[in-house]
Amino acid sequence: MKVVYPVADIEKAKRFFREIIGNDPYVDSAQYVGYKTADDLEIGLTPSRDGSATSAIPYWTVDDIAASVKALEAAGGAIAHPITDVGYGLQVASVKDANGAIVGLRQFPKSPG
Repeated sequence: MKVVYPVADIEKAKRFFREIIGNDPYVDSAQYVGYKTADDLEIGLTPSRDGSATSAIPYWTVDDIAASVKALEAAGGAIAHPITDVGYGLQVASVKDANGAIVGLRQFPKSPG
């Protein structure tokens, strides 16, 4: 599982999460900072440019993101962020449930063959 925190000050957040997790990020860019924990949880930090995003979003790994988004819509969800390739074939999307909670989905690139 992956949890992404939108942050207003990425440098301060990096220091904070470095203390919690106990290691340096495996990805450290202006758009995304990623940490991996010993128990395979991934913590991500993304800049919240306008300050509107303040809650963490859990991302569930799925095999077919399009089918998963469609199924969640059929179950009463609404697309919060459409399916987007964020680089290297990694696709993400988020869906808001009937109570307003946002759930993220991610699909890793399919390996050839």
